[in-house]
Amino acid sequence: MAKKITIRDLASAAGVSVTTVSQILNGKGDRFSKATQEKVLHLRDELGYVPDFNARNLILRSSKTIGVLVPNLNNPFFSTFIHGVDITARKEGFIAIVFGANHEVDLERFYLRQLMERSVDGFIIASASITAKTVDDLLKPWHTPYVLFDQNENRAGDRLETDDYQGGHQAAAYLARQGHQKIVVLHPKLPTININNRLKGFVDGLGEAGVTFDAKQWIVPAELTKAGGYQATADVLSKKPTAVFAENDEMAIGLMRGLHEQGLSVPDDISVMGYDNIDLDEYVMPQLTTIEQPLHKIGETATKMLIKRLKNPSMDWQKVKLAVKLVERDSVKHL
Repeated sequence: MAKKITIRDLASAAGVSVTTVSQILNGKGDRFSKATQEKVLHLRDELGYVPDFNARNLILRSSKTIGVLVPNLNNPFFSTFIHGVDITARKEGFIAIVFGANHEVDLERFYLRQLMERSVDGFIIASASITAKTVDDLLKPWHTPYVLFDQNENRAGDRLETDDYQGGHQAAAYLARQGHQKIVVLHPKLPTININNRLKGFVDGLGEAGVTFDAKQWIVPAELTKAGGYQATADVLSKKPTAVFAENDEMAIGLMRGLHEQGLSVPDDISVMGYDNIDLDEYVMPQLTTIEQPLHKIGETATKMLIKRLKNPSMDWQKVKLAVKLVERDSVKHL
């Protein structure tokens, strides 16, 4: 195995001190001649020098790394969210390490601990499984900054939310305007706080529009996945609704497949509305009407909040709520 090139090897080859090389490589070499800077950078590339990560961390007291924990890497919602995190982090000189533990509490705790032992600078946590006890046991003793996104019930710390109540309210108002009164809601058996807020907004919106909603009659339990929506098809049809509000787009897309297999047309036979505005919505037939969460902006904002906290650890807790909006496409029929 070839010997790893060290900073001392690079300094010797350039005929300068280790301090000079370090400052040039870290963008602080303005006091040195242009020729010296170019020589060091050329030799870095020629010799294949790569900084020692652990040594750099000790010097800078920062790994320039953000840990990102999401519940499901397969959900297009989180892929767009992660893209926003990644772009913003790189602009600030950070890299994001992303983990999805599929709501497995022990695995989430394992990832958090492993990243803290590797001196990650802070966390963006978008998982309903992370409890106040986990935060108290793992994050607070290490004084590790974190931003909680949306689903987490823990109210301490920096927190980013979207306006789920208004999102549900907008969905209800829209369906009511289209003349729908018999509306099924696909709702998970173990909802998170944000999903419950979504449902509350929906029920209140229907009430304000003069539409009666009996939860026992019109709520159908389903997982927040494409499979969950697909598997709920028979239960939905047994209610004989004119429309369905799925509390995320994956549910809606799965249901649309189930309805198609039953020989039904969306929206001619039954209207379907989702929530999130994932990228698949424009590629299903018909294109899905939904409530848009600003997915990329969520990732961008969470990252900016965390970096702001890293620069100013003693500032007050940050609380940010982002707006949602209706995106009208082709999956809802006017009665």
